[in-house]
Amino acid sequence: MVPRYSRPQMTAIWAPENRYRIWFEIEALAAEAMGQLGEIPAEAARNIRERGDAKIATINAEEIARIDAIEAVTRHDVIAFLTWLAEGIGEDSRFVHLGMTSSDVLDTCLSVQMMQAADILLADVDAVLAALKTRAFEFKHTLTIGRSHGIHAEPTSFGLKLAGHYAEFARNRQRLLAARAEIAVCAISGAVGTFAHLDPRIEAFVAKRLGLSVEPVSTQVIPRDRHAAFFCALGVVASGIERLATEVRHLQRSEVREAEEFFHAGQKGSSAMPHKRNPVLSENLTGLARIVRSAVTPALENVTLWHERDISHSSVERAIAPDATITLDFALMRLASMMEKLTVYPEQMAANLESLGGVVHSGEILLALARAGILREDAYRIVQRNAMATWSTLGKPGHKSFRQNLDADPEVAGRVPPEMLDAAMDARLHLRQIDSVFTRVFGEAGPAA
Repeated sequence: MVPRYSRPQMTAIWAPENRYRIWFEIEALAAEAMGQLGEIPAEAARNIRERGDAKIATINAEEIARIDAIEAVTRHDVIAFLTWLAEGIGEDSRFVHLGMTSSDVLDTCLSVQMMQAADILLADVDAVLAALKTRAFEFKHTLTIGRSHGIHAEPTSFGLKLAGHYAEFARNRQRLLAARAEIAVCAISGAVGTFAHLDPRIEAFVAKRLGLSVEPVSTQVIPRDRHAAFFCALGVVASGIERLATEVRHLQRSEVREAEEFFHAGQKGSSAMPHKRNPVLSENLTGLARIVRSAVTPALENVTLWHERDISHSSVERAIAPDATITLDFALMRLASMMEKLTVYPEQMAANLESLGGVVHSGEILLALARAGILREDAYRIVQRNAMATWSTLGKPGHKSFRQNLDADPEVAGRVPPEMLDAAMDARLHLRQIDSVFTRVFGEAGPAA
């Protein structure tokens, strides 16, 4: 992944140094289990651990280049690593990788790396949740217009908008937890997964020490439906990021201007137009979400492998595992920061809410007419007629508000008390259940307005 969209702690998971340390840990644990079972000398297992620890401690760019040079000859990455490791272990290296196959190391290592990545992503989601919760309570009673199809619908609260995104990311956190659990499996079962050369207790020992479960049937690889579920979860999280970013992009439009990304001192929006304040962060997040989702289809296609094993999945995972997790990590942290600093304009929200002359209250007026004894079909006709008269004359001479048109309508005047119309056109009534919703989402309603 390009450095611009990478954070060091996630990048480090996919660095060769981390991969080789995990490979060694798998090999050392397997040797320790074999030593305990009497399958290799206990002294050999201790030597593998001690001398291997000393060897792996030297891993750096120079040593990685040495492994790469060996692989250029062997054309096999695990054998190249084992050859390099043997240089430090000596004679007892003959007991390293005993009865194992490359996938035992590669797949178990990938499980560990994906667990490590998931832990960072879970912390990232927590940061997003914290930001959304804070801002949701801050604007819990801030009235704004709700939109359907991009068109003004009925009043809502900006806090309720954010509460909806909070609930989505809370679900996404559960998805990530489930994905982490599904991928947290170990396979030390040997060629084609039969345990012909390995005691299953070795696999159980390695799995426990690494914080993994054992794969019930690993053929020669861990089945890729697990990995597919992991990347699908990442894709859903990415879509949640894009949904919130798209909301911010729309709210920042000049014609709307209800909220906008924080504009830093010295920031420039355009090389040609000094007035510009563009939603660059949310646009960036939209693009990053596409990158994460692009991993989903290849991960699903990786599920289908030939017989007990092929390596058609390998090249795919070498690309999508780092790219998807590094990108999502960066995107989540950018989103958390963006929402913490989001600039909100309640006055503009209030102005936009009433910018159509009050027609956004048509639904409540419809109910008021029905309560006053007017048949619903007749009430709908009356309300729509007056709403359209207001809508079609906006900005024109002789324009009348929705309330003025209603007051002048003989089918309304005298049949519906003015105080009933007043109550129906009070936007605050749309907040009357806000405490109930907030309690469902956050477990608390928070302070009253």
